[in-house]
Amino acid sequence: MRSHNLEPIFDRVGHFGRFQKFLYFICAFQNISCGIHYLASVFLTVSPYHTCRPPGNVSQVLFGNISIWRLEDIWILFFTGRKDQIIVQLQNGEVWELTSCHRFRRDDKSALNSDYNGQKSSFPCLDGYIYDKSKWDSTVVTQWDLVCNREWYARMVQPVFMVGVLLGAMIFGHFSDRIGRRFVLWITSTGIFFFGVAVAFSSDFYTFMITRFLLAMSGSGYLVVVFVYVMEFIGMKSRTWACIQMHSFFAIGTMVVALTAYFVRTWWIYQIILSTVTVPFVLCCWILPETPFWLLSQGRHEEAQRVVDTMAKWNRVSSCKLSELLSLDLNGPVGNEPSEVKKHNLIDLFSNWNVGTRTLIVWLIWFTGCLGFYFFSLNSVNLGGNEYLNLFLMGAVEIPAYIFIGWGMDRIGRRNVLVCSLISGALFCGVIMVIPKDYFVYTVVVTMAGKFAIGASFGLIYLYTAELYPTVVRSLAVGSGSMVSRLGSIVAPFWVYLSSAWTFLPQLVVGILAFVSGMLSLMLPETMGRPLATTWEEAAKQEREKESSGKLFPTASNTALEKVEVIDSGASGLGE
Repeated sequence: MRSHNLEPIFDRVGHFGRFQKFLYFICAFQNISCGIHYLASVFLTVSPYHTCRPPGNVSQVLFGNISIWRLEDIWILFFTGRKDQIIVQLQNGEVWELTSCHRFRRDDKSALNSDYNGQKSSFPCLDGYIYDKSKWDSTVVTQWDLVCNREWYARMVQPVFMVGVLLGAMIFGHFSDRIGRRFVLWITSTGIFFFGVAVAFSSDFYTFMITRFLLAMSGSGYLVVVFVYVMEFIGMKSRTWACIQMHSFFAIGTMVVALTAYFVRTWWIYQIILSTVTVPFVLCCWILPETPFWLLSQGRHEEAQRVVDTMAKWNRVSSCKLSELLSLDLNGPVGNEPSEVKKHNLIDLFSNWNVGTRTLIVWLIWFTGCLGFYFFSLNSVNLGGNEYLNLFLMGAVEIPAYIFIGWGMDRIGRRNVLVCSLISGALFCGVIMVIPKDYFVYTVVVTMAGKFAIGASFGLIYLYTAELYPTVVRSLAVGSGSMVSRLGSIVAPFWVYLSSAWTFLPQLVVGILAFVSGMLSLMLPETMGRPLATTWEEAAKQEREKESSGKLFPTASNTALEKVEVIDSGASGLGE
């Protein structure tokens, strides 16, 4: 693709005028829907208390020393801390002992009591299970009995979804470079709505997993392309802040999940309601124009001119002639297009010892940030107290984190913000480990602080990575980092289950990774105030000049685009 220095367009028609704001908030609203589906499984896969269903009608139930008549009434006793074996007597006189995954029939039809030393016959739970419905009327777990030896099915719901996220970023990123950003936004948004609703009407677990996988691909594809889309419509003066705040709308989606789950306790109704959030965008996405940058890269100059004219009209300024700007630009030193473009691959990120070390550190930060981001969110329902409020707060705390990034990165530096965020996240993980279990309020507060720190580092690493590498490998660097982060999101659900081995094992591992990442980040150069390099030689020269002068280069603000070039979204793999 050709690379055009088209920043003068924004100087003429506005960097973030009414037209750009309109498009930005339409696209950002759809980010809410993506945030919803990325974390909807937190409540879809809730596993309530359960016990084997006896093979017949129950006449009396004995739980501990308490006798009741209905088996469904025992759950209130579980909440008081009693987890004794459940003993039931059937109408035919048989006495059965029930546990969560097994049931035993007493060979002697003795009286209904807890003291029995006779022979028992063990039977599997062939008649299904009885679930506690005090919190949820139904979940995916209760719908298809994903408990006991089928428990791992439920544990695979979120990891498989994240594999779909990985695949969707790769596929739709490349499609957007070939068929256009707008068309991919149409396809992925329609897919988010269609597959989101289809999930609710799944007839079996395998259909549920397939539709969720396709939903993940659609959501990931949208996030990849919408990031590129808004960057190509917003001028340099507002681009950095606007792109970082796109993450805030994703966080709002997390809050919507918590609110919806609080009011709706049937999983398929919950899923349908969450899917309706994307309806406004589906109805409006047809009015979105193609970006002039992609149109120019395809040689469609007249269409690009019409888009620029529309931008100028909305922003109430006079339009400009692209042919004149391009003519001036092409005659300038920046606009000269090389006759031959060298192809780069992953090996270029390890071209020498220093570059390879930088790449490994950046990858570790990507992995740690994504792992911590999803771990804190998924584990919020296990902190104690109100699980709905916990998840809501985990989403809400991200918004000030992104505001902090926007404020801090241009004042104290990208690297300093990143190091402080990662090491703070590690310290908060350590504090969580020493809080007594009964003080869950303090645990939630410190976990929020940890999510703030990790969220800040995860939001900043997108921009920081783009600034660490020259133009020739920038998309490759950001794309490879994003792919590594997907591995973190895939293993994050399993990280939550590490608590079964030791309660604080997940926090310990995340804390160690965050601390190591933070310390290694000190080896990375500061990029604040430095112009983005085009080649490795130029980057090395800038670093030498900085070291000799001790001063930063005077630029207003660095961005993920050096000269407003058409982004290779297939390589970038951007997304949450």
